Amino acid sequence: MTAYYQLLQRHQDTQKQVTTTYYRSTIHTQGAWNSHEQHMAPATGILCAELEQFFPRENMRIGRISLDIFGLIAAGEFVIQTQVIRAGKTIELIEAQMQAQGKTCIVARAWRMQTLDSRAIAGLEDDSISQPEHSLPEERLKQWPGGFIESVEVRTHASLTRAGKGIVWLNTHIEMIEGHETSDFVHLMGLVDTANGIVPRQKEQFSWSFANLDLQIHLHRMPHGRWLGLETVQQYGEDGIGLTSSILHDEQGPFGRSEQILTLRPLA
Repeated sequence: MTAYYQLLQRHQDTQKQVTTTYYRSTIHTQGAWNSHEQHMAPATGILCAELEQFFPRENMRIGRISLDIFGLIAAGEFVIQTQVIRAGKTIELIEAQMQAQGKTCIVARAWRMQTLDSRAIAGLEDDSISQPEHSLPEERLKQWPGGFIESVEVRTHASLTRAGKGIVWLNTHIEMIEGHETSDFVHLMGLVDTANGIVPRQKEQFSWSFANLDLQIHLHRMPHGRWLGLETVQQYGEDGIGLTSSILHDEQGPFGRSEQILTLRPLA
């Protein structure tokens, strides 16, 4: 297989503005915590693919994506249903729900926002980072098992990366959907969740698990290209809850931020 997913069927109700799509995951989506689950990263990508192509509107784009993980993301066949939650002329809220084995796995909601020329007041506080061609191949991410991690190319600056904080570049040469070209937006969104595993605060032998329950992505511009830069900090609280925070970069510079809330649990 050269893709994360196979498209099985798509039904679109133009009158009700509801799309129902059936997919099958491949080995490349395999997660790191369990061999029979999908990794959240490609699952995010396929949900973003549905949100991206859902009744697109001129001069509107996605500005925020909020994904809540309801439970194990089962491998195999699943369905995504996408619909409008809050309609509007200049902003609208759309939702894509993934269901597998009769259970809801992920609920993704996206604000689609009207665009206009704001170059006269544009300004950024996040700095650009060193480009991927100036980074070296990194194998530490490969400590994680699973087909998804195996599919990802990783580069980093060793001097800028340590336990709990670092800068890492990611890419993959696998399409999101078999037989379909992957847009830059979907390609990069399908890598963001990896942030939680690139700079774990624990070294090598983990005594605690730190699975994320959500993924929040805010985009001050649309990303371009195939390399995703993650400028990431991972923090553990004192009551079993942690947080992974990232500035998101493409090769043109920063384009947004992501947050992941973590549930910290001791491993037996």
